[in-house]
Amino acid sequence: MSETITLYRPTGPMELELVVSSGWRRWPPRLPDQPIFYPVTNEQYAIEIARDWNVPSSGAGFVTRFHVRKDFMDQYPTRVVGAARHTEWWIPAEDLEAMNDAIEGLIELIHTFSIWERHESC
Repeated sequence: MSETITLYRPTGPMELELVVSSGWRRWPPRLPDQPIFYPVTNEQYAIEIARDWNVPSSGAGFVTRFHVRKDFMDQYPTRVVGAARHTEWWIPAEDLEAMNDAIEGLIELIHTFSIWERHESC
């Protein structure tokens, strides 16, 4: 097995459904208005996005974890997009299929958040 880098991806229900339909092996192609696929470098940041952005916009948010061959990821620098922990890779949409081919193992669902969690006190 090759050396890998662990990536996290916050996602909404529609994207997750497409991952499930791939057998947990591939990310779906980007939409025309999505020129970049941006997995994040740490679980905490992925949780923040899934909980604070995906839940309000779609009712649910999910955090996934997957492992990509290091030799593939080495061509993409990480970018800080906010606080020091807000780091992510920007994979151009045209490179997504190659990244999918570099995934080792399955994409894992590690956290689930829903709108109902915000209403537990009701």
